[in-house]
Amino acid sequence: MAFTKGFLIGAATAAHQVEGNNRNSDYWIQEHLPHSSFIEPSGEACDHYHRYEEDIKLMAAAGLNAYRFSVEWARIEPEEGQFDEREIEHYRDVIRCCRANGIEPIVTLMHFTSPAWLIRKGGWEAESTIGYFRRYAAYVTEKLGAELNYICTINEANMGLQLAAISRRFRLMAEQAAKSADSGAKKAEGTVQVGMNFKKMMENMKFAAIENNQAFGTPQPQIFVSSRTPEGDALVFRAHQAAKEAIKALYPDIRVGITLSLHDLQAMPGGESYAEAAWDEEFRHYLPFIADDDFLGVQNYTRTQYGPAGQLPCPEGAELTQMDYEFYPEALEHVIRRVAEDFKGDLIVTENGIAVSDDSRRVEFVRRALAGVESCVKDGIPLKGYMYWSLLDNFEWQKGFSMTFGLIAVDRTTQTRTPKESLAFLGSYRK
Repeated sequence: MAFTKGFLIGAATAAHQVEGNNRNSDYWIQEHLPHSSFIEPSGEACDHYHRYEEDIKLMAAAGLNAYRFSVEWARIEPEEGQFDEREIEHYRDVIRCCRANGIEPIVTLMHFTSPAWLIRKGGWEAESTIGYFRRYAAYVTEKLGAELNYICTINEANMGLQLAAISRRFRLMAEQAAKSADSGAKKAEGTVQVGMNFKKMMENMKFAAIENNQAFGTPQPQIFVSSRTPEGDALVFRAHQAAKEAIKALYPDIRVGITLSLHDLQAMPGGESYAEAAWDEEFRHYLPFIADDDFLGVQNYTRTQYGPAGQLPCPEGAELTQMDYEFYPEALEHVIRRVAEDFKGDLIVTENGIAVSDDSRRVEFVRRALAGVESCVKDGIPLKGYMYWSLLDNFEWQKGFSMTFGLIAVDRTTQTRTPKESLAFLGSYRK
């Protein structure tokens, strides 16, 4: 099938994962610590900073009509209060390139990476961050707002609580049996929708504390992807609200939302209370912060099952992706339907994808995921678009370049782009 003309079919990226040389960010510093938890640094990544026009034209040629990408705070405000006009003009050029190629730009203001100066001032547990983020959002909107219809303030704003829960589980497993730490780490990593190396993080804790103190002035810098306290969790959403207010004050017609990392939480017999509690933590308790948003970005990759004793491992014999997620594209439809029960604004799938070496499995994943999207649209759910993650094989955070999510392969020696069959397959859903 093909979706109606106004439906957005596209792909997503994050600045740090594709642009390269994001030197003023917290991640760049952490990648280069002697005892880094990153298996490799991002370097020039996919050089999307210079090759965005080529990448956008490949999307357009395949039939896509939307591109969700992030502007990089660490480029735009490399030092506190000092805004770089050249960098904001760069992103204006990206937006105009999208428009020239018939692609709707969906801009994310904060996709995990922060300016290093912000982390030195307390990061994502500091009250002052709300004001800094509001100021940054106002600056970007003042400069680029006339060119935009959609802004996502913060990517996966609920990630901190998910990481806190997973870190607790991994520490418990490691304490219970050191010999099982390897398998426990893989299980933990397979339950969070971001590339993390929990085992290496635990091994490096002592060294990391010393090196982080030297780099950021604290042994435990509160980067965005840190285990979040309940107070920090609320602070992230208050920062979202402040940014939304700033955006709307300048351009009331811009559609503003946030994105959440959401699993298809399934209760097996006896696991109902665990699944409900998990959904409350992952989604429901955020409703007061987002109820008035124009849209919600739904981000889903897999499911999580619960039994009488809590979270269950992947089913025996299940197909696993490179990220150790269960191959389960039906999860997306389940999550969309459940979110729509409580959130009454528009929905956009801002991330959904799979890391595999066999592109035919990616095609199958997209086919089944979009069958679920079609079913939701037919049932009247206000779903406005689907963004596959990711446009390019890119830098998957602590896991480096080993995870291949992309619709386009990238030879990082030559930066040559090779579109995969899945890119054209996704584009075929456009009328």
